[in-house]
Amino acid sequence: YGSYLVFQLFSHKGLYDDANPEVVKSTHYAPHRSARQYLRERTEMKRVKKAQKEGTYEEPRVASPTDVENDAGAALDEEDEEEPEQPKMGVWMTFGLLVAITVLVAITAEFLVDSIDGLTSSGAISKEFVGLILLPIVGNAAEHVTAVTVSVKDKLTLSLGVAVGSSIQIALFVIPFIVTLAWIIGKPLTLLFDPLESIVLFLAVLTVNYTVQDGKSNWLEGMILMCLYLIIAVVFWFYPGSDPSTLLEVGAACSGST
Repeated sequence: YGSYLVFQLFSHKGLYDDANPEVVKSTHYAPHRSARQYLRERTEMKRVKKAQKEGTYEEPRVASPTDVENDAGAALDEEDEEEPEQPKMGVWMTFGLLVAITVLVAITAEFLVDSIDGLTSSGAISKEFVGLILLPIVGNAAEHVTAVTVSVKDKLTLSLGVAVGSSIQIALFVIPFIVTLAWIIGKPLTLLFDPLESIVLFLAVLTVNYTVQDGKSNWLEGMILMCLYLIIAVVFWFYPGSDPSTLLEVGAACSGST
């Protein structure tokens, strides 16, 4: 609420101004003219017609499109043209670095997964919190840095593409691929998620959709997303977790009893 007050009263108060072109304006009706205004307009029209007949009327000069284009061209010439960025590494160098980093990440992930059981065995941290908060922060650290770096360079489209594209890749490719791979090698992994996790995922996707669909952004929208992330983190810190397979057993028992 405090952030919204700062946003409305100080940082972006122009968005709430009636003179803002983005504000939807109501239908404008011409004001009722008084008799004095009507007589004044009639007198002015007669004066203009009389001057036109006598050849002494001069129309007010309006700037031509050529003048406007010349002024705009001069303004553009004064601005420094942004030079395109040149690649600093070759194709083979980048490919070699990609392979080396992938191998290092795979080795690190192996040790990381083995240490999760020891981290959560004391009960101070739940597996849900580790899997939903800690692991994504560590695993997506490079993408986080990339998104922030390109946004500082005023490339917000690329920044949003990195952030949102990563989530889409995990949800629509990585998870189904892992489930398929687990089925091939005979491991117990399904797409049956915890109900609370599914609800949280739906709310997060809905919030992000409403944030980015207009193609614009401001600090209040970022604040809303950060607060939502903090709320999710606090919820899963205290959430004991549940086994989704028990829901199938309960459903099967209910259907069998009927």
